[in-house]
Amino acid sequence: MSYLSQPLDAKVLQQAAIWVQSSPVWLCTVLHTWGSSPRSPGSLLVAMQDGRQVGSLSGGCVEDHFIREIAKGRWQQPSQVIRYGDGELAPDVSLPCGGILEILVEYLPASELSVIYLQQQLKAVQGYQAMRKQLRLPEACSAIVPEELTGTTAICYQHPDIEIRIAAAPRLLVAGYSPVAHYCLEFAHALGFETVLLEPRENVLATLAEQCPPNTNVINSFPAKYLEQHGCHSNTAIVALTHDPRMDDLTMMEAVNTPAFYIGAMGSTRNSAKRRERLERIGELTKDQLSRIHAPIGLAIGSKTPAEIALSILADIVRIKNLGTLSTRALLQDTLEQQLNIDADVGSSCMI
Repeated sequence: MSYLSQPLDAKVLQQAAIWVQSSPVWLCTVLHTWGSSPRSPGSLLVAMQDGRQVGSLSGGCVEDHFIREIAKGRWQQPSQVIRYGDGELAPDVSLPCGGILEILVEYLPASELSVIYLQQQLKAVQGYQAMRKQLRLPEACSAIVPEELTGTTAICYQHPDIEIRIAAAPRLLVAGYSPVAHYCLEFAHALGFETVLLEPRENVLATLAEQCPPNTNVINSFPAKYLEQHGCHSNTAIVALTHDPRMDDLTMMEAVNTPAFYIGAMGSTRNSAKRRERLERIGELTKDQLSRIHAPIGLAIGSKTPAEIALSILADIVRIKNLGTLSTRALLQDTLEQQLNIDADVGSSCMI
């Protein structure tokens, strides 16, 4: 996977593993946010004492102050939690709309052990193996172990103990290139997705060097065959956007056998109904399998142009990624309420 095609948090960990070979680094993880904050829990930043950094904590609101403090040699315990936005740290620095940001800061000395530690987390973010890391403030991480792959990164902080389950970055698998696919790949990368285009057509591949978004991992493979051989992890969205039944139908037939959180195919209501009939009659898909397919794909925003259609598709994917279906959304809310007890103080939090 090229550096450009990787999601932001993977770039953070990859750069940190390079820097820490010769210099100490500060690895920062957003633990929790209250109110408005541009970065979600689990987001990463790495910084060096000379001011170099990759990633972000808040979209630019607190980074300058944070880097200045590191330059002064602050935060050199193996782990510590700091907060912005409530007067505790840098009262002159505020987040939008009065938000509060809680950050885990890990000081990693230059060593081979630090390199290995960062590479373990990088593998999780890239989708090779989910990890769970545990630490007790102010000590270094005591355990980082593989676990069953989870859909999203989850954090539980009950002072002084912190547990972070690191999942793969979200991935968008696009079956076949098209104008709508082009914008989907661009939007998805901007939203932090790993973007993969599965394209078997030689005439299309010949022009992709000039047309395809530069951050896309292009794989010369028939989409259904790729899914059959390689599958995907549960933080994957699979979309078929060619209007070619041979490619789109077969992609859907394989996609429903994967744990992907989102599966969709482009087409009008009439064409989607015809596809559904074909998948049920020829592909022998069950009603449960058919119910997983979003078709027509995307949110109903009256989209007409390829960019507008892509926007509606990515909006729907992000909606499901963040909120789940109606049933899983209710279950998630119940779980969060039990963990947080709604009115628990901000010193103890669990976030998914």
